[in-house]
Amino acid sequence: QVQLVESGGGLVQAGGSLRLSCSASVRTFSTYTMGWFRQAPGKERAFVARIRWSGGDTYYADSVKGRFTISRDNAKNTVYLQMNSLKPEDTAVYYCAAAAGVGGSFEYWGQGTQVTVSS
Repeated sequence: QVQLVESGGGLVQAGGSLRLSCSASVRTFSTYTMGWFRQAPGKERAFVARIRWSGGDTYYADSVKGRFTISRDNAKNTVYLQMNSLKPEDTAVYYCAAAAGVGGSFEYWGQGTQVTVSS
């Protein structure tokens, strides 16, 4: 069982930055692919970014490419999402997720953290 706890959300003005953190309670954290998703009001949950076990293999949604950076610290069992140049359309609940290995689906989810970007 993997438990994920997000933190770092809040209210920020457009153009500002936030860093989200997700702490995982699992001994084999380094073997998991980690991802960030978001759900805006009235919309379905959408993929934001993911990072493989080594940290060198990342992938982003087109809407955040060049503005968001996903990273991980396997020694701290933590994955991060640095969000720069935030826009009002980035407003959403952001969820951390974990997938076993490389080809697994995201089956473990955090409770989410709210990010609100004001114009």
